[in-house]
Amino acid sequence: MDKDAAKQKFIGEFDALVTELKEILVNYNMPQEAIEWFTNSLYYNTPGGKLNRGLSVIDTYCILKNVKVEDLSAQEYKKVAILGWAIELLQAYFLVADDMMDQSKTRRGQPCWYLKPGVGNIAINDSFMLEGAIYMLLKKHFREDPYYVDLLDLFHEVTFQTELGQLLDLVTADEEHVDLSKFSLEKHSFIVIFKTAYYSFYLPVALALFVCGVTSEKDLQQARDILIPLGEYFQIQDDYLDCFGTPEQIGKIGTDIKDNKCSWVVNQALLKANADQRKLLDENYGKKDDESEARVKKLFNELEIPKIYQEYEEDVVGRLRAQIDNLDESRGLKKEVLTSFLGKVYKRSK
Repeated sequence: MDKDAAKQKFIGEFDALVTELKEILVNYNMPQEAIEWFTNSLYYNTPGGKLNRGLSVIDTYCILKNVKVEDLSAQEYKKVAILGWAIELLQAYFLVADDMMDQSKTRRGQPCWYLKPGVGNIAINDSFMLEGAIYMLLKKHFREDPYYVDLLDLFHEVTFQTELGQLLDLVTADEEHVDLSKFSLEKHSFIVIFKTAYYSFYLPVALALFVCGVTSEKDLQQARDILIPLGEYFQIQDDYLDCFGTPEQIGKIGTDIKDNKCSWVVNQALLKANADQRKLLDENYGKKDDESEARVKKLFNELEIPKIYQEYEEDVVGRLRAQIDNLDESRGLKKEVLTSFLGKVYKRSK
């Protein structure tokens, strides 16, 4: 099954899950207007992205089982697809809240949910409901499975880890009070590992492992040891593309400089900058005008940040490949799962 067909098959499961969630509200005697509100929130905020995290659950399960997607029974596919949609609901929960915290204007090419007419601060409760939907679906479909508690623990822990990363990001890179002395590579590493790597890379694989009966801490640790550095590499790559990629490449206009983001790029610049260059960064980074952004980008090129990135990329990919080669497959995790993830990330341009 090709990539587009696999995505459409996955999307095809979403309507049934929305129907199940609506039935829960009906059983609570929720008024129709509230049911319609929740339904609109689910459709507006959940299925519109690339769906890579959700699809990764299915891809990983198929690799572990050594089968193709089309060979899965309808029931088998539905179970792993539900876990995939659970991650997409988690993503939706984070994004609805994150957009309000950042006062963002658009998300996935449309106005942020809180900016929709009549929504406003109700979006805070809507984000909570998107998260709550995860646990209602898990209870209905996995309560009788021996790994049910593992699923609950994993979602709760990864949610908290992501929120810790968001906290450090918010207090380190305040858009209203730019202070580059708060930045460091150590803080950047913590932010990207906790805010991105756990839920985007480790969570999909761990969910698939649980369904396959692979639940020991040693198995999960093997996965973490490779997927967390891989997730950090992915975010560093994202930081680099935000600054040096074209809008045609990445599908958006990069805003990290204007938004005072604690990105890998600016942290590398801070390490190399002399006194005059540091002064230029202090005076221009985090400013909202195009001229200041252009000065910062010019300095990044003078400091040879692209060269530093190329060297970093080859080094980290070499180390990850060596780790994958040394993986103990006898425990249940397969090298192909990890090489598949690495292949999607290495040298990507968008």
